[in-house]
Amino acid sequence: MGSSTLSLQIAGLSLDYPGMLASGVLGYSAESMFRVIEGGAGAVVTKSVSLQPRCGYANPTVVQVKSGLINAMGLPNPGIQVYAEEIRRSKTLIRQPLIVSIFGYSAEEYAVVAGKAVAAGADALELNVSCPHVKQTGSEIGQNAALLFEVVKTVKATVKVPVFVKLSPNVTDIVHLASTAVDAGADALTAVNTLRAIAINVETTRPILNNIKGGLSGPAMKNVALRCVYDIREKLANIPIVGCGGISSWQDAVEFFLAGASAVQIGTAIAFDSPKVFQTINQGIETYLKKKHLRSVNEIVGLSHH
Repeated sequence: MGSSTLSLQIAGLSLDYPGMLASGVLGYSAESMFRVIEGGAGAVVTKSVSLQPRCGYANPTVVQVKSGLINAMGLPNPGIQVYAEEIRRSKTLIRQPLIVSIFGYSAEEYAVVAGKAVAAGADALELNVSCPHVKQTGSEIGQNAALLFEVVKTVKATVKVPVFVKLSPNVTDIVHLASTAVDAGADALTAVNTLRAIAINVETTRPILNNIKGGLSGPAMKNVALRCVYDIREKLANIPIVGCGGISSWQDAVEFFLAGASAVQIGTAIAFDSPKVFQTINQGIETYLKKKHLRSVNEIVGLSHH
């Protein structure tokens, strides 16, 4: 059971701890998600799943760069029919909120996947409208306000569970797209997905990733993600925000709370460390709150705006 100092409510979900597993890292099987919960996560977000199976891209799909990773996996997944079984199994192992990340190629497709994920036991959904390296889904939807509105509205009309919308940082005005998602009925926003990036091998003179471009995650993008959260909070004070991007220490997490996030997601730090990074971050936040004579992590949310 989590500490009352760190427990919180977000979009109707109860979390013992403020850190969630970000989509795409260890969110594949019931066992791997259980390991993350044991490591101190308050909730888990699955890998992104679609209506039909996707093979993803050929290797190399990940390259380590200074202070981060660039990946272009291509959203490989077995399709919601097969993955529904994993959702059901996860629910037998995990009592913490299970948030299923979904994507599609049209509003209707998102809605079908959403319905099947909820029927299998998803406590909430995260709409991946921001993957930077797959055409006709992800970032193309997340960069188009009209399309984004249609996707969120259609999913919200289909399911009764909370709907989180994961926004792209690869846009001119993230606040406009955040507002669009909220107007369409989003219950919370996840800010943000990866930054579009590239790495080149100087010996072969060729881009390293098979897909050429990928998404940069990890400490290199933290301050960009932090600015996105700050901007959204400044204009949309009432929508819960989940901060995501480069969080690897308790100080990082606290910065996101101060900027306006109610919870955070952690992904790349697990790849560089282990699921126990959640415990380390939890302990650090708790010590910080005690030092400041505060009773709850909620008391620091958005403080940098005052």
